[in-house]
Amino acid sequence: MVGGKDVDARSGDDESAGVLIRRELRDDVEAIRSVTVAAFRDAPHSAPPVEPGGDPGEATLVSWLRGDPAWIPALSLVAIENGLVVGHVVCTRAHVDDQPALGLGPLSVLPDRQRTGVGSALMHAVLGAADALDERLVGLVGEPAYYRRFGFVPAQSTGVTAPQPSWGDYFQVRRLTHDDGPTGRFRYAAPFDSF
Repeated sequence: MVGGKDVDARSGDDESAGVLIRRELRDDVEAIRSVTVAAFRDAPHSAPPVEPGGDPGEATLVSWLRGDPAWIPALSLVAIENGLVVGHVVCTRAHVDDQPALGLGPLSVLPDRQRTGVGSALMHAVLGAADALDERLVGLVGEPAYYRRFGFVPAQSTGVTAPQPSWGDYFQVRRLTHDDGPTGRFRYAAPFDSF
């Protein structure tokens, strides 16, 4: 989003041509939940459902985050294609010791739109928006081979400690323009503690 207008995420011959990235609107909430459910329903490392047989935990997490003081509306972005929400990403307030940081996730893309550039467009947009807000550091749990392309590195190499040591290199951080980001233990927004 630039100057309050949607940003077209076109990139040459990429299949994501025609995808617009913009801030979440109130009318997008149900579509975001549907996208998140679809994206994580068969994912091998999905958070467990809150209720037996329910939606993947990531869908509930987004709802809980939206109601938490850590929610940052400017960092909840959707990918729109042909008028429909096909992807979503969110960053919420986190901390490294007592210093502000951001926790990224979940990143959700409809299964039939995965591997087409939609997720990359969302990542670039949310990281750019975070940097424009003068944020210093973003942390996430995810596949290193995927997130490396966005500048993420294993957190332990930067002096940031994962909330759970067992996460190892799957817990990653990216320092933004202010590369003097904080060091210490990373702490996600409170809703993450329920998983």
